[in-house]
Amino acid sequence: MKMLKWALLELHVLAALAAAGHALLYKRDPRAAWGWIGVCLFFPIAGPLFYFLFGINRIRTRARKLEQKSPFRITVGYERPEDEEDVSLSILAAPEFSEIAQISEAVTKRPLVDGSRIEPLHNGEEAYPAMIAAIEKAARTLYLSTYIFDTDNTGRQFIDALVHAANRGVDVRVMLDGVGELYSTPRARTLLKKGGVRISRFLPPRLIPPMLYFNLRNHRKILVADGHTGFVGGMNIGDRHLVNVQENSERVVDLHFCLRGPIVSQIEHVFLEDWCFTTGEKTVPIPSAEDFAGEAICRTIVDGPNEDLDKLASILLGAISAARERIFIMTPYFLPAREMITALQIAALRGLEVAVLLPEKSNIPFVNWATRNMLWEILQRGVRVYYQPPPFVHTKLFIVDDYYVQIGSANIDPRSLRLNFELAVEIYHKPTAALLSSHVLENIKRSREVSLKEVYDRPLSIRARDALAWLFSPYL
Repeated sequence: MKMLKWALLELHVLAALAAAGHALLYKRDPRAAWGWIGVCLFFPIAGPLFYFLFGINRIRTRARKLEQKSPFRITVGYERPEDEEDVSLSILAAPEFSEIAQISEAVTKRPLVDGSRIEPLHNGEEAYPAMIAAIEKAARTLYLSTYIFDTDNTGRQFIDALVHAANRGVDVRVMLDGVGELYSTPRARTLLKKGGVRISRFLPPRLIPPMLYFNLRNHRKILVADGHTGFVGGMNIGDRHLVNVQENSERVVDLHFCLRGPIVSQIEHVFLEDWCFTTGEKTVPIPSAEDFAGEAICRTIVDGPNEDLDKLASILLGAISAARERIFIMTPYFLPAREMITALQIAALRGLEVAVLLPEKSNIPFVNWATRNMLWEILQRGVRVYYQPPPFVHTKLFIVDDYYVQIGSANIDPRSLRLNFELAVEIYHKPTAALLSSHVLENIKRSREVSLKEVYDRPLSIRARDALAWLFSPYL
Protein backbone atom coordinates (compact mmCIF):
# COMPACT_ATOMS: atom_id res chain seq x y z
CA MET A 1 0.00 0.00 0.00
CA LYS A 2 2.84 2.37 0.86
CA MET A 3 4.48 1.69 -2.50
CA LEU A 4 1.19 2.44 -4.24
CA LYS A 5 0.88 5.77 -2.42
CA TRP A 6 4.41 6.76 -3.44
CA ALA A 7 3.73 5.70 -7.01
CA LEU A 8 0.55 7.77 -7.12
CA LEU A 9 2.40 10.73 -5.61
CA GLU A 10 5.15 10.50 -8.21
CA LEU A 11 2.56 10.17 -10.95
CA HIS A 12 0.76 13.27 -9.70
CA VAL A 13 3.96 15.30 -9.42
CA LEU A 14 5.01 14.41 -12.96
CA ALA A 15 1.57 14.97 -14.43
CA ALA A 16 1.02 18.19 -12.47
CA LEU A 17 4.37 19.65 -13.50
CA ALA A 18 3.79 18.73 -17.13
CA ALA A 19 0.26 20.16 -17.17
CA ALA A 20 1.23 23.30 -15.22
CA GLY A 21 4.19 23.83 -17.55
CA HIS A 22 1.93 23.53 -20.58
CA ALA A 23 -0.48 26.09 -19.10
CA LEU A 24 2.40 28.44 -18.34
CA LEU A 25 3.74 28.27 -21.89
CA TYR A 26 0.53 28.26 -23.92
CA LYS A 27 -2.17 30.16 -22.00
CA ARG A 28 -2.42 33.74 -23.26
CA ASP A 29 -4.37 35.15 -20.31
CA PRO A 30 -2.37 35.23 -17.03
CA ARG A 31 -5.57 34.70 -15.03
CA ALA A 32 -6.34 31.54 -16.97
CA ALA A 33 -2.74 30.38 -16.61
CA TRP A 34 -2.76 30.93 -12.83
CA GLY A 35 -6.11 29.19 -12.50
CA TRP A 36 -5.04 26.09 -14.42
CA ILE A 37 -1.68 25.93 -12.66
CA GLY A 38 -3.50 25.94 -9.31
CA VAL A 39 -5.90 23.23 -10.44
CA CYS A 40 -3.03 21.07 -11.74
CA LEU A 41 -0.88 21.40 -8.61
CA PHE A 42 -3.45 21.20 -5.84
CA PHE A 43 -5.89 18.57 -7.07
CA PRO A 44 -4.07 15.23 -7.13
CA ILE A 45 -4.40 13.33 -10.42
CA ALA A 46 -7.81 14.90 -11.11
CA GLY A 47 -6.31 18.36 -11.72
CA PRO A 48 -3.94 17.34 -14.54
CA LEU A 49 -6.61 15.05 -15.99
CA PHE A 50 -9.15 17.88 -15.96
CA TYR A 51 -6.64 20.17 -17.69
CA PHE A 52 -5.91 17.52 -20.31
CA LEU A 53 -9.63 17.15 -21.11
CA PHE A 54 -10.77 20.77 -20.93
CA GLY A 55 -7.76 23.08 -20.79
CA ILE A 56 -5.82 22.26 -23.96
CA ASN A 57 -6.93 23.92 -27.18
CA ARG A 58 -6.62 21.22 -29.84
CA ILE A 59 -8.68 23.16 -32.37
CA ARG A 60 -5.64 24.98 -33.79
CA THR A 61 -3.77 21.75 -34.47
CA ARG A 62 -6.72 20.13 -36.16
CA ALA A 63 -7.38 23.21 -38.27
CA ARG A 64 -3.76 23.31 -39.44
CA LYS A 65 -3.90 19.68 -40.53
CA LEU A 66 -7.02 20.31 -42.58
CA GLU A 67 -5.62 23.55 -43.97
CA GLN A 68 -2.82 21.64 -45.70
CA LYS A 69 -5.45 19.68 -47.66
CA SER A 70 -7.92 22.50 -48.25
CA PRO A 71 -8.36 24.44 -51.51
CA PHE A 72 -8.61 27.58 -49.41
CA ARG A 73 -7.49 28.56 -45.92
CA ILE A 74 -9.36 26.78 -43.17
CA THR A 75 -9.22 29.54 -40.60
CA VAL A 76 -9.76 32.57 -42.77
CA GLY A 77 -12.97 32.00 -44.70
CA TYR A 78 -11.84 33.90 -47.75
CA GLU A 79 -8.39 34.07 -49.29
CA ARG A 80 -7.79 36.85 -51.77
CA PRO A 81 -6.11 35.68 -54.98
CA GLU A 82 -2.65 37.13 -55.53
CA ASP A 83 -3.75 39.03 -58.64
CA GLU A 84 -6.85 40.56 -57.01
CA GLU A 85 -6.70 44.32 -56.67
CA ASP A 86 -6.58 45.69 -53.13
CA VAL A 87 -9.82 47.65 -53.11
CA SER A 88 -10.39 47.66 -49.37
CA LEU A 89 -9.76 51.38 -48.95
CA SER A 90 -10.02 52.72 -52.50
CA ILE A 91 -13.74 51.91 -52.77
CA LEU A 92 -14.60 53.88 -49.65
CA ALA A 93 -16.32 57.10 -50.61
CA ALA A 94 -16.20 58.77 -47.19
CA PRO A 95 -12.90 59.41 -45.40
CA GLU A 96 -14.40 58.60 -41.98
CA PHE A 97 -14.61 54.95 -43.05
CA SER A 98 -10.91 54.50 -43.60
CA GLU A 99 -9.58 54.18 -40.04
CA ILE A 100 -11.86 51.31 -39.03
CA ALA A 101 -11.51 49.70 -42.45
CA GLN A 102 -7.74 49.76 -42.21
CA ILE A 103 -7.79 48.13 -38.77
CA SER A 104 -10.20 45.43 -39.92
CA GLU A 105 -8.23 44.79 -43.12
CA ALA A 106 -5.03 44.27 -41.14
CA VAL A 107 -6.71 41.92 -38.67
CA THR A 108 -8.89 39.82 -40.98
CA LYS A 109 -6.75 39.78 -44.16
CA ARG A 110 -10.03 39.87 -46.10
CA PRO A 111 -11.00 42.49 -48.66
CA LEU A 112 -14.04 44.68 -48.41
CA VAL A 113 -16.56 44.02 -51.17
CA ASP A 114 -18.87 46.58 -52.68
CA GLY A 115 -22.39 46.26 -54.06
CA SER A 116 -24.37 44.30 -51.44
CA ARG A 117 -27.85 44.84 -50.07
CA ILE A 118 -28.82 44.44 -46.42
CA GLU A 119 -32.37 43.84 -45.19
CA PRO A 120 -33.17 43.70 -41.44
CA LEU A 121 -35.77 41.10 -40.48
CA HIS A 122 -37.61 41.52 -37.19
CA ASN A 123 -38.20 38.36 -35.18
CA GLY A 124 -39.28 35.01 -36.49
CA GLU A 125 -42.40 36.50 -38.05
CA GLU A 126 -40.27 38.22 -40.70
CA ALA A 127 -37.10 36.12 -40.75
CA TYR A 128 -38.49 32.59 -40.99
CA PRO A 129 -40.80 33.10 -44.02
CA ALA A 130 -37.95 34.82 -45.88
CA MET A 131 -35.53 32.00 -45.04
CA ILE A 132 -37.98 29.26 -46.01
CA ALA A 133 -38.77 31.09 -49.26
CA ALA A 134 -35.03 31.16 -50.08
CA ILE A 135 -34.84 27.42 -49.37
CA GLU A 136 -37.82 26.73 -51.62
CA LYS A 137 -36.35 28.80 -54.47
CA ALA A 138 -32.86 27.29 -54.29
CA ALA A 139 -31.84 25.47 -57.46
CA ARG A 140 -28.22 24.48 -56.85
CA THR A 141 -26.91 24.69 -53.26
CA LEU A 142 -28.27 25.23 -49.75
CA TYR A 143 -25.95 25.60 -46.78
CA LEU A 144 -27.36 25.96 -43.26
CA SER A 145 -25.44 26.26 -40.02
CA THR A 146 -27.15 26.90 -36.68
CA TYR A 147 -26.50 26.49 -32.99
CA ILE A 148 -30.01 25.47 -31.89
CA PHE A 149 -32.42 23.71 -34.27
CA ASP A 150 -35.63 22.98 -32.36
CA THR A 151 -38.04 20.38 -33.71
CA ASP A 152 -41.17 22.32 -32.78
CA ASN A 153 -43.58 23.67 -35.39
CA THR A 154 -41.07 26.17 -36.78
CA GLY A 155 -38.29 23.59 -36.87
CA ARG A 156 -40.53 21.11 -38.69
CA GLN A 157 -41.29 23.72 -41.36
CA PHE A 158 -37.56 24.18 -41.97
CA ILE A 159 -36.97 20.42 -41.99
CA ASP A 160 -39.74 19.88 -44.56
CA ALA A 161 -38.40 22.65 -46.79
CA LEU A 162 -34.83 21.31 -46.60
CA VAL A 163 -35.94 17.73 -47.31
CA HIS A 164 -37.99 18.86 -50.31
CA ALA A 165 -34.98 20.79 -51.63
CA ALA A 166 -32.76 17.73 -51.31
CA ASN A 167 -35.36 15.60 -53.06
CA ARG A 168 -35.42 17.93 -56.06
CA GLY A 169 -31.65 17.62 -56.47
CA VAL A 170 -30.32 20.63 -54.54
CA ASP A 171 -27.01 20.07 -52.71
CA VAL A 172 -28.35 20.58 -49.16
CA ARG A 173 -25.92 20.57 -46.25
CA VAL A 174 -26.82 21.27 -42.64
CA MET A 175 -24.26 21.77 -39.89
CA LEU A 176 -25.44 21.43 -36.30
CA ASP A 177 -23.44 22.24 -33.22
CA GLY A 178 -22.72 19.10 -31.22
CA VAL A 179 -24.06 20.60 -27.98
CA GLY A 180 -26.67 22.98 -29.38
CA GLU A 181 -28.48 20.12 -31.12
CA LEU A 182 -29.20 18.56 -27.72
CA TYR A 183 -31.69 21.33 -26.85
CA SER A 184 -34.56 19.56 -28.60
CA THR A 185 -35.97 16.06 -29.01
CA PRO A 186 -36.39 14.37 -31.35
CA ARG A 187 -33.11 15.59 -32.79
CA ALA A 188 -33.30 17.68 -35.96
CA ARG A 189 -30.36 15.61 -37.17
CA THR A 190 -32.44 12.43 -37.04
CA LEU A 191 -35.35 13.91 -38.98
CA LEU A 192 -33.12 15.53 -41.60
CA LYS A 193 -31.12 12.36 -42.17
CA LYS A 194 -34.33 10.39 -42.74
CA GLY A 195 -35.22 12.90 -45.42
CA GLY A 196 -31.91 12.51 -47.24
CA VAL A 197 -30.26 15.74 -46.09
CA ARG A 198 -26.50 15.67 -45.52
CA ILE A 199 -25.64 16.44 -41.91
CA SER A 200 -22.45 17.44 -40.15
CA ARG A 201 -22.00 17.85 -36.40
CA PHE A 202 -19.53 20.37 -35.02
CA LEU A 203 -17.39 18.88 -32.23
CA PRO A 204 -20.02 16.57 -30.74
CA PRO A 205 -19.00 15.51 -27.21
CA ARG A 206 -18.13 11.85 -26.80
CA LEU A 207 -16.31 9.67 -24.30
CA ILE A 208 -14.61 7.16 -26.64
CA PRO A 209 -12.36 8.46 -28.00
CA PRO A 210 -12.51 11.42 -25.60
CA MET A 211 -13.79 14.63 -27.18
CA LEU A 212 -15.19 16.87 -24.47
CA TYR A 213 -15.11 20.31 -26.08
CA PHE A 214 -18.14 21.56 -24.18
CA ASN A 215 -16.86 25.15 -24.24
CA LEU A 216 -15.80 25.29 -27.89
CA ARG A 217 -19.08 25.73 -29.71
CA ASN A 218 -20.00 26.75 -33.25
CA HIS A 219 -22.33 29.66 -32.55
CA ARG A 220 -22.53 30.84 -36.18
CA LYS A 221 -25.93 31.20 -37.86
CA ILE A 222 -25.62 30.92 -41.63
CA LEU A 223 -28.03 30.20 -44.45
CA VAL A 224 -26.76 30.56 -48.02
CA ALA A 225 -28.89 29.75 -51.07
CA ASP A 226 -27.24 29.32 -54.48
CA GLY A 227 -24.30 31.49 -53.44
CA HIS A 228 -26.20 34.77 -53.84
CA THR A 229 -28.68 35.05 -50.96
CA GLY A 230 -27.53 34.76 -47.39
CA PHE A 231 -28.96 35.12 -43.88
CA VAL A 232 -26.91 35.91 -40.77
CA GLY A 233 -27.57 37.19 -37.28
CA GLY A 234 -28.21 35.76 -33.85
CA MET A 235 -31.47 33.94 -34.44
CA ASN A 236 -31.70 30.20 -33.90
CA ILE A 237 -34.47 28.07 -35.40
CA GLY A 238 -37.50 27.55 -33.18
CA ASP A 239 -40.88 28.82 -32.00
CA ARG A 240 -39.20 30.91 -29.30
CA HIS A 241 -38.55 33.68 -31.85
CA LEU A 242 -42.25 34.09 -32.70
CA VAL A 243 -42.94 37.06 -30.44
CA ASN A 244 -46.55 37.58 -31.51
CA VAL A 245 -47.50 34.30 -29.82
CA GLN A 246 -48.41 35.86 -26.48
CA GLU A 247 -48.91 32.56 -24.67
CA ASN A 248 -45.30 31.60 -25.40
CA SER A 249 -43.50 32.22 -22.10
CA GLU A 250 -40.08 31.81 -23.75
CA ARG A 251 -40.55 34.50 -26.42
CA VAL A 252 -37.30 36.01 -27.71
CA VAL A 253 -37.01 39.31 -29.59
CA ASP A 254 -34.27 39.35 -32.24
CA LEU A 255 -33.04 40.85 -35.49
CA HIS A 256 -31.86 38.70 -38.37
CA PHE A 257 -30.53 39.92 -41.72
CA CYS A 258 -30.93 38.97 -45.37
CA LEU A 259 -27.88 39.80 -47.48
CA ARG A 260 -27.59 39.76 -51.26
CA GLY A 261 -24.58 40.44 -53.41
CA PRO A 262 -20.81 39.83 -53.23
CA ILE A 263 -20.68 39.55 -49.42
CA VAL A 264 -22.61 36.26 -49.65
CA SER A 265 -19.58 34.62 -51.28
CA GLN A 266 -17.46 35.32 -48.19
CA ILE A 267 -20.19 33.90 -45.94
CA GLU A 268 -20.40 30.78 -48.13
CA HIS A 269 -16.63 30.30 -47.80
CA VAL A 270 -16.97 30.34 -44.01
CA PHE A 271 -19.59 27.58 -44.10
CA LEU A 272 -17.52 25.44 -46.46
CA GLU A 273 -14.47 25.78 -44.23
CA ASP A 274 -16.51 24.63 -41.25
CA TRP A 275 -17.84 21.75 -43.34
CA CYS A 276 -14.29 20.76 -44.29
CA PHE A 277 -13.25 21.08 -40.64
CA THR A 278 -15.94 18.64 -39.49
CA THR A 279 -15.98 16.21 -42.43
CA GLY A 280 -12.65 16.60 -44.22
CA GLU A 281 -14.63 17.12 -47.43
CA LYS A 282 -13.25 19.84 -49.70
CA THR A 283 -15.67 21.92 -51.74
CA VAL A 284 -14.73 24.73 -54.09
CA PRO A 285 -17.65 27.18 -54.25
CA ILE A 286 -19.14 27.96 -57.65
CA PRO A 287 -19.32 31.70 -58.35
CA SER A 288 -22.86 33.03 -58.51
CA ALA A 289 -24.08 34.53 -61.77
CA GLU A 290 -26.71 36.63 -60.00
CA ASP A 291 -26.20 40.39 -60.02
CA PHE A 292 -27.68 42.33 -57.12
CA ALA A 293 -27.03 46.05 -57.38
CA GLY A 294 -26.54 47.32 -53.85
CA GLU A 295 -24.60 50.11 -52.23
CA ALA A 296 -23.34 48.53 -49.00
CA ILE A 297 -19.63 47.86 -48.53
CA CYS A 298 -19.15 44.76 -46.38
CA ARG A 299 -16.69 42.25 -45.01
CA THR A 300 -17.04 39.06 -42.97
CA ILE A 301 -15.19 38.57 -39.70
CA VAL A 302 -14.72 35.09 -38.25
CA ASP A 303 -13.69 34.56 -34.66
CA GLY A 304 -12.92 31.44 -32.68
CA PRO A 305 -10.45 29.62 -30.41
CA ASN A 306 -8.13 28.83 -33.34
CA GLU A 307 -6.06 31.14 -35.53
CA ASP A 308 -8.89 33.67 -35.44
CA LEU A 309 -8.64 34.26 -31.67
CA ASP A 310 -9.23 37.90 -30.63
CA LYS A 311 -9.88 39.16 -34.16
CA LEU A 312 -13.38 40.37 -33.41
CA ALA A 313 -12.39 41.89 -30.06
CA SER A 314 -9.52 43.76 -31.72
CA ILE A 315 -11.80 45.20 -34.40
CA LEU A 316 -14.41 46.25 -31.84
CA LEU A 317 -11.73 48.05 -29.83
CA GLY A 318 -10.44 49.73 -32.98
CA ALA A 319 -13.93 50.89 -33.93
CA ILE A 320 -14.54 52.29 -30.43
CA SER A 321 -11.28 54.21 -30.58
CA ALA A 322 -12.13 55.55 -34.06
CA ALA A 323 -15.62 56.75 -33.08
CA ARG A 324 -16.22 60.51 -33.24
CA GLU A 325 -19.87 61.02 -32.25
CA ARG A 326 -21.66 58.00 -30.83
CA ILE A 327 -21.45 54.28 -30.06
CA PHE A 328 -24.52 52.07 -29.72
CA ILE A 329 -24.20 48.54 -28.36
CA MET A 330 -27.20 46.22 -28.13
CA THR A 331 -26.40 42.78 -26.77
CA PRO A 332 -28.14 40.12 -24.67
CA TYR A 333 -24.99 39.30 -22.68
CA PHE A 334 -22.52 41.99 -21.65
CA LEU A 335 -19.30 40.94 -19.92
CA PRO A 336 -16.65 43.01 -21.72
CA ALA A 337 -12.95 42.45 -21.21
CA ARG A 338 -10.94 44.98 -19.24
CA GLU A 339 -9.64 46.53 -22.48
CA MET A 340 -13.16 47.17 -23.78
CA ILE A 341 -14.33 48.63 -20.48
CA THR A 342 -11.44 51.08 -20.63
CA ALA A 343 -12.14 51.92 -24.28
CA LEU A 344 -15.82 52.65 -23.54
CA GLN A 345 -14.86 54.78 -20.53
CA ILE A 346 -12.43 56.82 -22.62
CA ALA A 347 -15.01 57.23 -25.41
CA ALA A 348 -17.52 58.65 -22.93
CA LEU A 349 -14.88 60.90 -21.39
CA ARG A 350 -14.10 62.22 -24.88
CA GLY A 351 -17.69 63.46 -24.99
CA LEU A 352 -19.15 60.75 -27.22
CA GLU A 353 -22.67 59.44 -26.76
CA VAL A 354 -22.13 55.86 -25.59
CA ALA A 355 -25.21 53.72 -24.95
CA VAL A 356 -25.42 50.05 -24.01
CA LEU A 357 -28.80 48.30 -24.26
CA LEU A 358 -29.31 45.12 -22.26
CA PRO A 359 -32.35 42.96 -21.50
CA GLU A 360 -34.06 43.75 -18.18
CA LYS A 361 -34.53 40.04 -17.57
CA SER A 362 -31.99 37.61 -18.98
CA ASN A 363 -32.64 34.01 -19.94
CA ILE A 364 -29.38 33.19 -18.14
CA PRO A 365 -29.74 34.87 -14.71
CA PHE A 366 -26.17 34.38 -13.48
CA VAL A 367 -24.82 36.20 -16.55
CA ASN A 368 -27.10 39.11 -15.70
CA TRP A 369 -25.83 39.02 -12.10
CA ALA A 370 -22.21 39.13 -13.24
CA THR A 371 -22.99 42.06 -15.55
CA ARG A 372 -24.53 44.09 -12.74
CA ASN A 373 -21.36 43.67 -10.72
CA MET A 374 -19.32 45.61 -13.31
CA LEU A 375 -21.80 48.21 -14.55
CA TRP A 376 -20.60 50.84 -12.07
CA GLU A 377 -17.27 51.00 -13.90
CA ILE A 378 -18.81 52.34 -17.10
CA LEU A 379 -21.67 54.26 -15.48
CA GLN A 380 -19.33 56.40 -13.42
CA ARG A 381 -17.56 57.55 -16.60
CA GLY A 382 -20.68 58.60 -18.43
CA VAL A 383 -21.65 55.51 -20.41
CA ARG A 384 -25.44 55.22 -20.42
CA VAL A 385 -26.98 51.80 -19.80
CA TYR A 386 -30.58 50.88 -20.55
CA TYR A 387 -32.63 47.84 -19.58
CA GLN A 388 -35.07 46.73 -22.27
CA PRO A 389 -38.39 45.37 -20.96
CA PRO A 390 -39.53 41.78 -21.58
CA PRO A 391 -39.74 39.71 -23.64
CA PHE A 392 -36.06 38.82 -23.63
CA VAL A 393 -34.17 40.79 -26.30
CA HIS A 394 -31.51 38.71 -28.05
CA THR A 395 -30.58 41.32 -30.68
CA LYS A 396 -26.86 41.97 -31.32
CA LEU A 397 -25.89 45.33 -32.85
CA PHE A 398 -22.75 47.45 -32.77
CA ILE A 399 -23.05 50.88 -34.43
CA VAL A 400 -20.50 53.69 -34.70
CA ASP A 401 -21.30 57.22 -35.87
CA ASP A 402 -24.21 56.25 -38.10
CA TYR A 403 -21.95 54.81 -40.76
CA TYR A 404 -20.40 51.61 -39.39
CA VAL A 405 -22.37 48.54 -38.26
CA GLN A 406 -21.52 45.04 -37.10
CA ILE A 407 -24.15 42.32 -37.22
CA GLY A 408 -23.83 38.60 -36.58
CA SER A 409 -23.85 35.93 -33.92
CA ALA A 410 -21.37 37.26 -31.35
CA ASN A 411 -22.23 38.64 -27.92
CA ILE A 412 -20.03 40.96 -25.88
CA ASP A 413 -18.80 38.31 -23.46
CA PRO A 414 -15.85 35.94 -23.02
CA ARG A 415 -17.75 32.96 -24.43
CA SER A 416 -18.36 34.69 -27.76
CA LEU A 417 -15.06 36.55 -28.00
CA ARG A 418 -12.76 33.74 -26.83
CA LEU A 419 -14.50 30.34 -26.80
CA ASN A 420 -17.18 30.21 -29.50
CA PHE A 421 -16.79 30.12 -33.26
CA GLU A 422 -18.60 33.27 -34.37
CA LEU A 423 -19.41 35.10 -37.59
CA ALA A 424 -19.88 38.86 -37.93
CA VAL A 425 -20.45 41.07 -40.95
CA GLU A 426 -19.26 44.64 -40.88
CA ILE A 427 -21.22 47.11 -42.97
CA TYR A 428 -20.03 50.50 -44.20
CA HIS A 429 -23.28 52.09 -45.38
CA LYS A 430 -24.89 55.20 -43.95
CA PRO A 431 -28.52 54.33 -44.83
CA THR A 432 -28.23 50.92 -43.14
CA ALA A 433 -26.49 52.45 -40.12
CA ALA A 434 -29.12 55.19 -39.86
CA LEU A 435 -31.94 52.63 -40.07
CA LEU A 436 -30.45 50.47 -37.32
CA SER A 437 -29.61 53.52 -35.19
CA SER A 438 -33.29 54.46 -35.37
CA HIS A 439 -34.13 50.96 -34.18
CA VAL A 440 -31.81 51.43 -31.19
CA LEU A 441 -33.27 54.85 -30.38
CA GLU A 442 -36.80 53.44 -30.48
CA ASN A 443 -35.74 50.77 -28.02
CA ILE A 444 -34.15 53.39 -25.76
CA LYS A 445 -37.49 55.23 -25.59
CA ARG A 446 -39.23 52.18 -24.17
CA SER A 447 -36.35 51.14 -21.93
CA ARG A 448 -35.39 52.04 -18.38
CA GLU A 449 -32.09 53.82 -17.82
CA VAL A 450 -29.86 52.35 -15.13
CA SER A 451 -28.42 54.83 -12.65
CA LEU A 452 -25.19 54.59 -10.71
CA LYS A 453 -27.20 55.02 -7.51
CA GLU A 454 -29.31 51.98 -8.38
CA VAL A 455 -26.19 49.87 -8.76
CA TYR A 456 -24.67 51.17 -5.51
CA ASP A 457 -27.91 50.69 -3.54
CA ARG A 458 -28.21 46.96 -4.13
CA PRO A 459 -28.57 45.05 -0.85
CA LEU A 460 -25.38 43.45 0.44
CA SER A 461 -26.70 39.94 -0.22
CA ILE A 462 -27.44 40.83 -3.88
CA ARG A 463 -24.07 42.49 -4.30
CA ALA A 464 -22.33 39.40 -2.91
CA ARG A 465 -24.31 37.14 -5.26
CA ASP A 466 -23.49 39.34 -8.26
CA ALA A 467 -19.80 39.49 -7.32
CA LEU A 468 -19.65 35.71 -6.97
CA ALA A 469 -21.17 35.29 -10.43
CA TRP A 470 -18.68 37.83 -11.78
CA LEU A 471 -15.77 35.71 -10.49
CA PHE A 472 -16.80 33.04 -12.99
CA SER A 473 -17.38 35.51 -15.85
CA PRO A 474 -14.42 34.22 -17.94
CA TYR A 475 -16.29 30.91 -18.20
CA LEU A 476 -19.91 32.09 -18.54
